[in-house]
Amino acid sequence: MVGLGACTLTGVTLIFLLLPRSLKSCGHIKISPPVVRLGDPVLASCTISPNCSKLDQQPKILWRLQDEPIQPGDRQHHLPDGTQESLITLPHLNYTQAFLFCLVPWDDSFQLLDQAELLAGYPPASPSNLSCLMHLTTNSLVCQWEPGPETHLPTSFVLKGFRSRADCQYQGDTIPDCVPKKRQNNCSIPRKNLLLYQNMVVWVQAKNMLGSSVSPKLCLDPMDVVKLEPPMLQALDIGPDVVSHQPGCLWLSWKPWKPSEFMEQECELRYQPQLKGANWTLVSHLPSSKDQFELCGLHQAPVYTLQMRCIRSSLPGFWSPWSPGLQLRPTMKAPTIRLDTWCQKKQLDPGTVSVQLFWKPTPLQEDSGQIQGYLLSWSSPGHQGQDIHLCNTTQLSCIFLLPSEAQNMTLVAYNKAGTSSPTTVVFLENEGPAVTGLHAMAQDLDTIWVDWEAPSLLPQGYLIEWEVSSPSYNNSYKSWMIEPSGNITGILLKDNINPFQLYRITVAPLYPGIVGPPVNVYTYAGERAPPHAPALHLKHVGTTWAQLEWVPEAPRLGMIPLTHYTIFWADAGDHSFSVTLNISLHDFVLKHLEPASLYHVYLMATSRAGSTNSTGLTLRTLDPSDLNIFLGILCLVLLSITCVVTWLCCKRRGKTSFWSDVPDPAHSSLSSWLPTIMTEETFQLPSFWDSSVPSITKITELEEDKKPTHWDSESSGNGSLPALVQAYVLQGDPREISNQFQPPSRTGDQVLYGQVLESPTSPGVMQYIRSNSTQPLLGGPTPSPKSYENIWFNSRPQETFVPQPPSQEDDCVFGPPFDFPLFQGLQVHGVEEQGGF
Repeated sequence: MVGLGACTLTGVTLIFLLLPRSLKSCGHIKISPPVVRLGDPVLASCTISPNCSKLDQQPKILWRLQDEPIQPGDRQHHLPDGTQESLITLPHLNYTQAFLFCLVPWDDSFQLLDQAELLAGYPPASPSNLSCLMHLTTNSLVCQWEPGPETHLPTSFVLKGFRSRADCQYQGDTIPDCVPKKRQNNCSIPRKNLLLYQNMVVWVQAKNMLGSSVSPKLCLDPMDVVKLEPPMLQALDIGPDVVSHQPGCLWLSWKPWKPSEFMEQECELRYQPQLKGANWTLVSHLPSSKDQFELCGLHQAPVYTLQMRCIRSSLPGFWSPWSPGLQLRPTMKAPTIRLDTWCQKKQLDPGTVSVQLFWKPTPLQEDSGQIQGYLLSWSSPGHQGQDIHLCNTTQLSCIFLLPSEAQNMTLVAYNKAGTSSPTTVVFLENEGPAVTGLHAMAQDLDTIWVDWEAPSLLPQGYLIEWEVSSPSYNNSYKSWMIEPSGNITGILLKDNINPFQLYRITVAPLYPGIVGPPVNVYTYAGERAPPHAPALHLKHVGTTWAQLEWVPEAPRLGMIPLTHYTIFWADAGDHSFSVTLNISLHDFVLKHLEPASLYHVYLMATSRAGSTNSTGLTLRTLDPSDLNIFLGILCLVLLSITCVVTWLCCKRRGKTSFWSDVPDPAHSSLSSWLPTIMTEETFQLPSFWDSSVPSITKITELEEDKKPTHWDSESSGNGSLPALVQAYVLQGDPREISNQFQPPSRTGDQVLYGQVLESPTSPGVMQYIRSNSTQPLLGGPTPSPKSYENIWFNSRPQETFVPQPPSQEDDCVFGPPFDFPLFQGLQVHGVEEQGGF
């Protein structure tokens, strides 16, 4: 039965058919040779037995190497015994390991008959650098070597040797082979296979399927290659008297490794201060055993690290490894430094002065001694010469209250070995001229250059202070320095400079016994681009233009000034444009834009340190058709508003011309009734104003909270009127009345309505009545009395007046309400109803 099978070859899976058991021995591959040098040719043959009845009588034999394409052989022929044979020559085998397959066609696929493995590589090179060490700890001879380049073939190494005499010229007893562990290039020969103080020869043999090689032979005496173990260091405890007289020293001792105590050894000691960039210092030719060793002349480092190694003395051998590090602190000596001081005084109250004193140590020699602290004190005769301590600190500044009787104030640095020379603290007064032209500029991220102009009086030196000027930064400590030369007018600040910080720098000249006024300047350490650019705003836009504006950022203290602006804009087609503007401009007009188009606009602010973009602004230009529609709508709206205003004004004038605006009884008040003669126009009506026709006899006002009372038309006189009615009689010429009449002071009284009740020409008959209605005054049961008839009724004396509703067409016919003579004598006080009078 025929089935399917698979074979994985270097990541490639080959699918083939499995023949029945009777066909398994049909094909056979022979390779000559199976292992070759990498790149050499390979000759292979594949034979098919004539007993394979399942195959064609002359099947076509094919070949495949690893995952390369299938190919026919170089030659296929029929042997006399009926066997089919195919030969193939691989001219260059470039695989270190590969499979060669013999195949025959089978239906639509291929049938695998046999396969063979090919190996290629190089013969082993001779091992090199063979060396051996005699380890007394393991009591064995350990040899190591370098195997040489990779062979790509399984290669074995063996350490061989034999005993010898007379400088290894004769071969003696053979030493058993030493086989190293897998993938290790060293091997140990145990003590039982060695003969101490006798020469022996050792070498390394390498072997693989392509050949073998040996290293050069090494002749040695095992005791000549002894490698000792390091000694053990230890510190010595020295009395305080010795320490005080010999500062800057270390005391130590060591013991050799115990298995090598019987050997004479020579040792080396090295030490290194635990300081940045410090190197090792070597002390040679030390004996292997030492009860006490003194190492003096050391720098004042906090801690020293010491190590030691040893070798056999006067005999061949190898240095031992360095011993583990021993850390010791040298004995101290008093500091040898100079202290530069500077102080700032602050008057708290009339009797109290606060002083902040700064100091800086300057070493007077290379080994200036370690400083453990600083002591500020003063002496007074009142305290019998005893010093009073003001500050005892490890910092470089302190704050104290200055005693009024303080004299001889001194500052010293101290450690366990003593104190430095005292420095007298002098409080300088602020006098003398100050420096001018102070300027500061960052050189890089951690330095600032400061320069100034010397004052008119050349000082002895300058005091320079600098500190970070930021509320969020700790300003408890100021950096400062004293420039001792008055001829120097510039200095580079390097200490305590952090990038992108705003610094306040102060320079003050130093004169003999006094100090000049300080001068300040602000600058940034290191420059960077502006934090943000001004925001763009669209001010106006048209069809082909757009006006932009922005508000420049207010200058901050020490801020790097801007040099220019750049505006970028791009349309929807990613066509970009730009223009550079002077820093003084705050607006700009984009021209030559396309109508009804979108544009993206950015503003870039640039300083000498870099540039920063603003947030983007998107605008759209106007469409000309949209603009025409907008103007048409605007004109229509303006025309509509004009018509409405005209109609309202005309309607209001028509109402006031046909009838007067009498106050509404529910919302009005008549504060006084005054007969008034208009100065602009005097009515000459002789038919009405003669001696036989007197003026109006009675005018009645009603209270606001009362309704008009109905009375009989035949009643006359004042006796029949309601009790609440108050009558005012007006007689004589209107001009005289106007001159003599004084209005009542009751301007606050509420008057609902005024009515004309009777006339001397027709006593007892009610001629004119006004109700609480807002209808025109001419409405009533009868026409108006002739004694005060309106002037336009004279033209129609025989007609009976019939009230008609107001007409829109007549709104603008009649004149002003002062054409009514009665209303010439009325004056209304109040806000609600004055518009009609």
